[in-house]
Amino acid sequence: MAWSVSFPREVFTSPILSVAAPTAAGLLVGYLVNRKGRTKETYKSLRQPPGYPPAWLFGPVWSILYGAMGYAAHHATVAGYSVGTTGSAAQSLGTTWKTLYTSQLVLNYLWMPLFFGLRRPALALADILLLGGNVAALMHTWWYADRTAFWLTVPYAAWLGFATYLNVGVGVLNKWTIGRQKEE
Repeated sequence: MAWSVSFPREVFTSPILSVAAPTAAGLLVGYLVNRKGRTKETYKSLRQPPGYPPAWLFGPVWSILYGAMGYAAHHATVAGYSVGTTGSAAQSLGTTWKTLYTSQLVLNYLWMPLFFGLRRPALALADILLLGGNVAALMHTWWYADRTAFWLTVPYAAWLGFATYLNVGVGVLNKWTIGRQKEE
């Protein structure tokens, strides 16, 4: 059996847990980073690149994306690996996507604390670039394992591309410092 770091199988087999777990964790990260209510204030104070969205849009978009990611993981679990893989190949593919799925969530949850908590857009950029590569690898795996899971991940990948553009734009326009660091 291949090595894996992932959620327990019970999380993936339950559609409710698959959707609720990443969504609740994302909300928790957002709450912890924004305990003092300064995230929106910081966001509004930044010089932004063209096409930046209003602050209120991020919560609903991420809730939908986390739900879609969770359902994609559930679907890939219950659909099995009937697309040309059987036996140990299917086992390895399942282990691969579960590890990629879990690691992309960890990278995703790190971005907000890096950007808004530590106020380090360059570190947040490194994180989101790793996240993008991780999601690309996950989507590649899901292309062969479960096309529905792949297509459910496409909006997430698109939003990550847009978020990367915003991260770079904010970094460049603000000389890679934000918030309190600019005042010092």
